[in-house]
Amino acid sequence: MRLGLYVNLYAADGERPRLADAVEQVRLAERAGFAWAVVGERRLHRPGYHEALTSLAYLAAHTERIGLATAGLIAPVHQPVHLAETLAHLDVLSGGRLTAGFVLGYRPEEFALYGTHAKERVPRFEECLELVTRLWTEDEVTYEGRWTSVESAFLSPRPVQAPRPRIWNGGRVSATLRRTALLCDGWTTSFNETDRELSEKIAEYRALPGGPRSLGREVIVCREGYAADTSQAARAALQAPLRSLYDAYGDWKRTSPDAARYAQEWDDIAARGVIGSHARCAERLAHYAESGADGVVLRVQPPGMGQADALRAIEAFGALAG
Repeated sequence: MRLGLYVNLYAADGERPRLADAVEQVRLAERAGFAWAVVGERRLHRPGYHEALTSLAYLAAHTERIGLATAGLIAPVHQPVHLAETLAHLDVLSGGRLTAGFVLGYRPEEFALYGTHAKERVPRFEECLELVTRLWTEDEVTYEGRWTSVESAFLSPRPVQAPRPRIWNGGRVSATLRRTALLCDGWTTSFNETDRELSEKIAEYRALPGGPRSLGREVIVCREGYAADTSQAARAALQAPLRSLYDAYGDWKRTSPDAARYAQEWDDIAARGVIGSHARCAERLAHYAESGADGVVLRVQPPGMGQADALRAIEAFGALAG
C-alpha cells in the first residue's frame, strides 16, 4: 500500500505557520518510504496558512524522491493558463514528481475573494482542467471558453512527465465521480467517508467510462491517521487537536450538507480512520487495500499538535509500510 503524508500548512491560534516543521516531516516521510507529500489549499484562515504551490516548491527543493501532490487546489478560482504554467514548472523543478489534485471548493467567501461565484464552479472547473491538460500536452492551443480565451498558446518548458503529470480530483457525490472518470486519473476521497460508503463509491467509480485523455484510474483514500504503541496513546495525541480542526470545518461547511459529519464523536472518527496501535493501523491499511484503494493519504498532524508527536506517527507508519 502506497502512503501519502498530508502536510499541515495551518498555524494554530496565536502562532505563525512553520514550514520548517513541514520540511522535517516530509524528509522523514521520504526516508520512511512514503509515496507522496500532499498539500491542500485554504484561503481566509486568520491564524495563517501557507500557500500551497509555493510551499510545494519549497518542499521540492528540500527532498529528492518523494512524490509531491495537491489534494486539492480549488480549480474554479484559478486562472487556468497561469495554473498550468506554475504546475508545469513545479514538475520541472522536482524532476517529474508532481501529481496535481483538484477540488470544486465550497466556501462562498473563497470564491468571492477571487471574483467568482459558487454557482459557476462546475463549468469553471471543467474549463480549467481542459486548458491545463491541453497546455501540458499540445504544442499549441487555441481555445475559446466562457472565462478564458487563448490563441496559439503554448508552455515552455512543459512538464517533465510524459505525456503529463497525473491529475486527481476530490469529492464525494456521484457527479464528482463521473467528472473524475472523464477528466482525471484518480479520485481522492473525503476524510469523513464511512467504510461502507467508500466501498460503494469505489465500485461506482471503477465502473464508470473514462475520458479520452485519461491515464488510468486510481483510488486514493484520505484518512485521519495516528499510530502509537497503544490505541490510548494515539487518542491522547490526536483527539484534542483534531476536535479543534473539526469544529473549524463545521463552521466553514455551514452551508454544506455534510457539515454534521464534523460534529461526530471520537468513536465515529476512529472507526473510519487509521488510528490506534500499530497492529490496529496495519489492519486498517490492509482493509483499504482489500477495498480497492491504491494509496492512503494520512493526516497525522492537525493544527495544534506538537512536532514531536507528528514525527513519531510518521516513523510508525513508515515501519508499517516497510
